[in-house]
Amino acid sequence: MYVTLPDNFTADASISVEAPKIRPDASLRAMRKIADGEALFFEGDDAAQIYEVVTGVVRLSRVTRGGRRQVIAFGFPGDVLGFPVGGRYHTDCDVLQAGTVVTYPVRVLDACTDAPELHRYLVRAAMSELGGMQDHFMVLGRKCASERIAAFLSVLAARTGTPCPEGTRVRLPMFRSDIADFLGLSSETISRTFTRLREDGVIDLITTKDILVRDAAALRALSETEG
Repeated sequence: MYVTLPDNFTADASISVEAPKIRPDASLRAMRKIADGEALFFEGDDAAQIYEVVTGVVRLSRVTRGGRRQVIAFGFPGDVLGFPVGGRYHTDCDVLQAGTVVTYPVRVLDACTDAPELHRYLVRAAMSELGGMQDHFMVLGRKCASERIAAFLSVLAARTGTPCPEGTRVRLPMFRSDIADFLGLSSETISRTFTRLREDGVIDLITTKDILVRDAAALRALSETEG
């Protein structure tokens, strides 16, 4: 999941694409359980598989030579990740919330003769990931801290939120530090902004991992404010 530009935001904001109507045979796909804290791959590993998240949440990140971490994206159900660059993975990928993934062999990207529908599906997923990444970079470049956080919560609420009488309940599978490293902010800024949004009646902080979005329109309006 990337934070898309508000101009492109819809109620179904997501980088996921429609699954192929005809599933490939068992030799081209495998279901796999993933556990909390498990590493699916590391930056620089030879890329052998592409992953489609079915349930659970994963985190894509990179670490600079100076030891600073940048969270690149979060993978939610429906997201496809692990596309190779020069035959290798270009991020680390670890599991934030246990679940299941479907794996596809990377070789499907190179030829479409054996599984043309799967080939088209994965190519569309790769193009969607690129577009989502570009939009996310635009958000980081043109939005202030409160706008970035509001955009993140708006997209997350639309993507994974559960409607309830009081608004939309959103589960945060990541820590504040993950959100900070994803949005290019500090953990303190994330916490201060959450508190301000609560004081303004936009959200409620149920637990450290559960948020209630009370005023989705106000949250989106803040995300659209030009910095």
